[in-house]
Amino acid sequence: MDPLTTDIPLGSDPLSVRRRIEVLERLLEGLVEIPVLRRKVGLDAIAGVVPVVGDLLTAGLGLYLVWEARNLGLPKWQLWRMAANVGFDSLIGAVPVAGDLFDLLYRSNTRNLRIIRKHLDRHHPATKVIET
Repeated sequence: MDPLTTDIPLGSDPLSVRRRIEVLERLLEGLVEIPVLRRKVGLDAIAGVVPVVGDLLTAGLGLYLVWEARNLGLPKWQLWRMAANVGFDSLIGAVPVAGDLFDLLYRSNTRNLRIIRKHLDRHHPATKVIET
């Protein structure tokens, strides 16, 4: 599923939220593949090359995932864990050059999506998507 051609649902129901955050995670972490490395990178790694502005933009989008998780009713400890993932990624990612390489390896948004999916699968089983 291509994140740029996918319709992004605007509803507040758990299924719409799940689809919306999955599209955002794909945009931030898996937009294009680097052929030599055979690794997907997204806006998080690409925008991180632009000092300050890129890091602030991707941190804001990462915190949006935390906000969506809050609206889904995730426990506070999970929200803190998600915020820590974003903070750690942003802090290390802000270091010139080394931070850009770090962004290729540490995928805070993917980690946060896993936390949200686990919650949704447990508390809103109708949102489960069968991966093919």
